[in-house]
Amino acid sequence: MNKSIYSIFLVVFAVCFIQCKGQTETANENYVFKPGSFDGTGKWYKGREISHVMGYQGINWLERPEREKEENTSRLIENMNILSGDTISDIGAGSGYHVFKIAPLAKDGLVYAVDIQPKMLQAIRESKKKEKVDNIKIIKGSEKSVNLPANSVDKMLLVDVYHEFSYPVEMLTSMHSALRNDGEIYLVEYRGEDASIPIKKLHKMTEAQAVKEFKANGFRLKENIANLPWQHCMIFVKD
Repeated sequence: MNKSIYSIFLVVFAVCFIQCKGQTETANENYVFKPGSFDGTGKWYKGREISHVMGYQGINWLERPEREKEENTSRLIENMNILSGDTISDIGAGSGYHVFKIAPLAKDGLVYAVDIQPKMLQAIRESKKKEKVDNIKIIKGSEKSVNLPANSVDKMLLVDVYHEFSYPVEMLTSMHSALRNDGEIYLVEYRGEDASIPIKKLHKMTEAQAVKEFKANGFRLKENIANLPWQHCMIFVKD
């Protein structure tokens, strides 16, 4: 290959590389894809690697007897100041552990149990029938939406689930739409600042990281209630 042909080849290659790189960045402008940890997806948002979703196989862990002691779930529910007429959504409701604690308090309101896994929703459906609870509505969400009506929710609860969202930007957008203007999001995550908490790193979040992500999507931190053993209880409102 002579020098002139070789030079043309390099120019064409460089142009193609730049164009392809630009297209990739444009198509994934919110996210970065790069190698990460064993527990991660290799997809990053604002410096945080998104973790894998805990599957239905982990349902026994959600319902473990020691959960009240480890997480003080009763105090978490108290933190929410639930009124009888509230409309509340549990996003990533899993087995419905918190849903069935909230429903009696919102007895004149409605509780949306939102999850993307059919087997989790089936577990809630069976418990709902067994317990004869009629103010719980089961919603199948998606990776990009909570699938709730606009301006319909007073309080949203997310317990140890936000860090697993494959599309946090899209999910926060849908949550912003569903939340009433004076509504509150209760973001509960294991404290990433505390290495002594026996939870994998990718399944924790720091307050600073949560604020960074929520602020970028139209929310501000109203308060971080520091009364849970292992978790943040961060209250976000529309900015």
